[in-house]
Amino acid sequence: MMLVLHAVRLKGFADTAAVAARFGLDPGRTEDDLLDAEAYGHVSRSAFAGLSGWSLTERGRRHNEAQLRDELDGAGARDAVGDVHDRFVPLNAHANAAFTAWQLGTDRGTDTFHALAGQLRGLERALTARLDRFAGYHERFATALDRSAADPAWITGIEVDSCHRVWFELHEDLVATLGITR
Repeated sequence: MMLVLHAVRLKGFADTAAVAARFGLDPGRTEDDLLDAEAYGHVSRSAFAGLSGWSLTERGRRHNEAQLRDELDGAGARDAVGDVHDRFVPLNAHANAAFTAWQLGTDRGTDTFHALAGQLRGLERALTARLDRFAGYHERFATALDRSAADPAWITGIEVDSCHRVWFELHEDLVATLGITR
């Protein structure tokens, strides 16, 4: 159940299939878990503009934070994740500048994103040495970067699993895991 709630948190608003896909969960079991979480007031389902999906309630957010805290402390990974967060912060400033330049059209080069992908690989290795659920960020980012050669939406697009989306999710994952704010 922790991964289901955490996937909803990372996605912000997502349908059952996207929630299940985030951590490679069984879609049927994920649907059951989401319905249970809804009954406990941890998630709510809403629909608008032809889209429907799940989002965390404030109660669900607090519950997921407690789950993450228990996982972190149980794995003895607080210092390791904190160290990665400390390494991430300056990279995040660099990434934000690159994403902004891309969106404004002032820099459409991908060299910065390739460098970030290389840094992301090291961050992920350090994280997955302690918590397996951090696996996949580098692969998703690198895949989006490769796809951007044919379609620039893969850098900052919101309708695809873009570099920006992957980076944002990692940031949210780190702060949620550590119980800190941005």
